[in-house]
Amino acid sequence: MAVARGRRRAVALAQDQLKIHGHAIEARICAENPDNNFLPATGTLQVYRLPESVEFLPPFVGGENAARGGQDVRVDSGVREGDVISPFYDSMVAKLIVHGDTREQALARMDAALAATRIVGLATNVQFLRHVVGSRSFSQADLDTALIPREADVLFKQEKVGLPLAVAAAVAQTLLAERAGEGADPFSRRDSWRSHGAANRRFDFEFKGEVLIAQLVSGHDGVLVLTVGDTSGPLQFLALEGGRIELRFAGQRQTVQTWQRGETVHVFCDAGATQIVEIDALAHAGEAAIEGGRLTAPMPGKVVSFAVKVGDKVRTGQALAVMDAMKMEHTIAAPADGTVAELLYAPGDQVAEGAELLKLAVA
Repeated sequence: MAVARGRRRAVALAQDQLKIHGHAIEARICAENPDNNFLPATGTLQVYRLPESVEFLPPFVGGENAARGGQDVRVDSGVREGDVISPFYDSMVAKLIVHGDTREQALARMDAALAATRIVGLATNVQFLRHVVGSRSFSQADLDTALIPREADVLFKQEKVGLPLAVAAAVAQTLLAERAGEGADPFSRRDSWRSHGAANRRFDFEFKGEVLIAQLVSGHDGVLVLTVGDTSGPLQFLALEGGRIELRFAGQRQTVQTWQRGETVHVFCDAGATQIVEIDALAHAGEAAIEGGRLTAPMPGKVVSFAVKVGDKVRTGQALAVMDAMKMEHTIAAPADGTVAELLYAPGDQVAEGAELLKLAVA
């Protein structure tokens, strides 16, 4: 661009002035779900927080290149918080580049930078990238095209935060939100305070597809005891700047950040990131289980074709429909034997992730 504007030199240094120093690693943050065969994802960047990094200004904006922020981390990104990642373009959200004097130092800085990245609103590969950086093959530079299948056991379906810490974080953020909305008089308190004895409060959660109940006992002396399954102990937490929470529970001390969207609580900490659903029992009262079979879109995209029509009998695994998302085609297969009851879309229709494509009357 500088050359196009008539500048004699596009960069500040001549070729013979350039020196190679240290080690650099680049990670590409993409809107995709690695645990679901890297299917692309779309949605709104409800939360988009990046690690402190270098910011480069083009020569025609600020004269010579200017840099500020974390000098060993660089982020190249063209999106902002609130932007929508659509199915019409490439799935890459940002490039994260780190530099260190050695490969080991660069690996540590990459992991720290990924750990400081906060994205809520759509699935990304941020945690997968952390697993790659920490894998034996990548850390030892044993690199080839078989790295992912070779290290599959440590790359996919990893839960680094764990149930006890996830529940503790969700409970702490709920209590802090309640305290923030309380008035000065004791009648506005919602922490089950009593003049004597202990108060027991129930929390309903869903974690990794399993429904569970946590119990929080509030003592007259202010001590909180949380029980999650077989884990029980004092719960201590303190609100910090920037929405962070210092959390102590079950022998762990972590600084966490949480964002709640609907009933889903997104939990971030140095160990990793996870999601837990805090169920509002009153909001779900009277809901009944849906009978019969239903098939939903595993990702947002376009319906290419249906391989069946209403009334067709199908077998488990039979191809029913084809979807297209981000230049990739995906086949939707029958989860069980049954009869096609209704097609809810037509070829060419755009559908959102989770949209029901057809109804299947299970045999």
